Amino acid sequence: MNDLIKALELSINNKNWYGALFLALCIPDICGYIESPKKKSQDRYEQWFKEYMLSKYSFCVGPEHTPQVFLSPSDCYALRCAILHEGRDVILEQNAREALDRFHFIEPPPRGIQIHCNRINNNILQLQVDIFCNDMINGLRKWQQNIHKIPDIEQRFKNILKVYPSIQIPKMSDTK
Repeated sequence: MNDLIKALELSINNKNWYGALFLALCIPDICGYIESPKKKSQDRYEQWFKEYMLSKYSFCVGPEHTPQVFLSPSDCYALRCAILHEGRDVILEQNAREALDRFHFIEPPPRGIQIHCNRINNNILQLQVDIFCNDMINGLRKWQQNIHKIPDIEQRFKNILKVYPSIQIPKMSDTK
């Protein structure tokens, strides 16, 4: 998993926003599978998001401090499906969609300014891409701490994709 974190951080540092966003949206899928491989993809994705990301995307707003969810687990899963399968930020046609219609991802503006978690017309969510991706990294790190040393999970970690250096090509017997 540390290789995924490094790849995501490298994408952020290189301002490879598409690569960063695609990888960030895969994190709940990968973690959810490692933790609960028998659950359906959407269920494990949403459960992971609820546990590790929802607090970052829920705020109290207005004079009465009314709780508001800006990005729900269902809408994030719908975003993941739209981006990974269609290359779109519109989620209207996604079955998982809950409240939002579309996303606008914003590059980091000049220092000190954030454009993140802004609702437009109540159905479009603006997210600053670097903040969103870093939130996913932080969620992944927290998840790693929580599942550390669970035998079944440790075994599934061994099957995570690995890109080998050309000088360390695995033996065919290592691939089974």
